[in-house]
Amino acid sequence: MSLLKVENLVTKYGEVIALNGISLAVDQGEIVALIGGNGAGKSTTLMTVSGWLTPSSGRILLDGKEIQGRPMHEIVDLGIQQCPEGRRIFTEMTVEDNLLMGYYTRRKEGNPQEAMRLVFNLFPILEERLGQIGNTLSGGQQQMLAIGRALMGKPRLLMLDEPSLGLAPLLVEKVFGTIKRIHDEGTTILLVEQNARGALTIADRAYVLEVGKIVLEGTGRQLLRDDTVRKAYLGGR
Repeated sequence: MSLLKVENLVTKYGEVIALNGISLAVDQGEIVALIGGNGAGKSTTLMTVSGWLTPSSGRILLDGKEIQGRPMHEIVDLGIQQCPEGRRIFTEMTVEDNLLMGYYTRRKEGNPQEAMRLVFNLFPILEERLGQIGNTLSGGQQQMLAIGRALMGKPRLLMLDEPSLGLAPLLVEKVFGTIKRIHDEGTTILLVEQNARGALTIADRAYVLEVGKIVLEGTGRQLLRDDTVRKAYLGGR
């Protein structure tokens, strides 16, 4: 059984159809990537799964149980955490308080310091900047903080929306390396990325979205070799 399954999902903005009957699955332990151009519906997919948007029709299943239409806080409590596009950290709060906000989004037993220690293992710079205000961090550090905040909720499914957006090439490489490490340590990941090459390189499987529809799917390696994908998203190389 898939950890997450989306069936015939339709999401609208007013009368505009953003998702037109998409179906996809994420199995436990996978990295699954969604690639496509601007306006394809990638971010809308994540926002619908996480409860930010309510679908017009279709089903979203977690462990085989329907979750579409449930409040966001209930979906978070079930173990789905989204790291949104644009980082959206709390800019006037310290690094420590940002991380604690991530911890308390999900009701759980345990110690927030233990969760924080796991984040510091991934991002040692955050421990050095613990008392620093969010808006004084560099762009790369803010992205680390956004991912770390999501991980503080100990997600079963981590959804990342454009984590490499706006970062220098060297930092982009580090972000993809970190995503792979998070996966290797046991977190299932649904990744939205315009950097198709980077996403497909680390993905077990991937889907290509165009104008709210899935037009291709396969393993990351298969789609890296696909002529259509290469021409449209990989610079034809």
